[in-house]
Amino acid sequence: MSPIRGGDWIGRAGRAGVRAGRTAVVRVAVATLWARPEAVRPVDAPALAHRTDLARWSSALHAEARFQERVLSQLLLGERVLVEEVRPDGWARLVAVEQPAAKLDPRGYPGWLPAGQLTTGEDPPDTRDLVVDSVTTALRATPGGPVVVPGVVLGTRLAGAGPPRGGWQPVRVPGHRRLLWAPRRHLVRNPTRPPTAVEVLTIANRLRDVGYVWGGVSAYGIDCSGLVHLAWRRLGIRLPRDADDQAGATRPLAPGTERPGDLYLFARPGRPVHHVGIVTAAQPGGDRRMLHASYSARRVVEESMPADRAATLVGAHRVCRLAPA
Repeated sequence: MSPIRGGDWIGRAGRAGVRAGRTAVVRVAVATLWARPEAVRPVDAPALAHRTDLARWSSALHAEARFQERVLSQLLLGERVLVEEVRPDGWARLVAVEQPAAKLDPRGYPGWLPAGQLTTGEDPPDTRDLVVDSVTTALRATPGGPVVVPGVVLGTRLAGAGPPRGGWQPVRVPGHRRLLWAPRRHLVRNPTRPPTAVEVLTIANRLRDVGYVWGGVSAYGIDCSGLVHLAWRRLGIRLPRDADDQAGATRPLAPGTERPGDLYLFARPGRPVHHVGIVTAAQPGGDRRMLHASYSARRVVEESMPADRAATLVGAHRVCRLAPA
């Protein structure tokens, strides 16, 4: 049975105006997208709360729970969704329109999350002129004051609301009537040009040693395609969420022509791509290294391509909007 208490969540969803057939936005730092409401376990309670605590959730997951296909993806604060159904118990079925998933739904990534983690009304997407450049940060009620939204992660886009004050930036945040404040040093302006390979690797390297969580797209747990999606998202490029869709959205390279910042793709015979890594070094006929969220290492690592991975390597691809080095 779902751990969500129906009345509490229905009331919050109703007050927020979350309805089927309408768009909404994520109002928590990181919302977890589930395969179905019945997939959640008692250990998942911190990820289901009205104020999520992903750090507590991920630290409580035992090894086996990190690899179960209950979580589909994660959505960041301010991310837009199309709501398709709101159940009486407070669960919403939706499409995450900012996470392309062509093979699942041409509109975006489908799944379920608590409706209380959504709100209606938002600034137009093009007003979200700032992006979080720190691995994690928190939004506060006043400059240096009490934390209102903890656990905001790298790649989250925010709408600036005036000039900084004493090293603090005012921002508008979905679901909050008053302005909130973020450390100015944790924010940068949205990119205005294609990223370079060095920039891609710099961003991805900040997530090194983050623990593996199937479906994760945050500093509190991430999977292989989530790492690629989040690194490019921080740099203003919207890549699909899953590895096989990432393969379809990028350009195949001739063998041996890959360079740092490209993608290595892996699949078993007759099966779709199931794993992806970011090339960090490639020597013709020699060492091939990559940064990836490793299932076996249980974390994000940079390493020479293991033999078991090399056996399933199906090629290297390039993101077409990568600027020349």
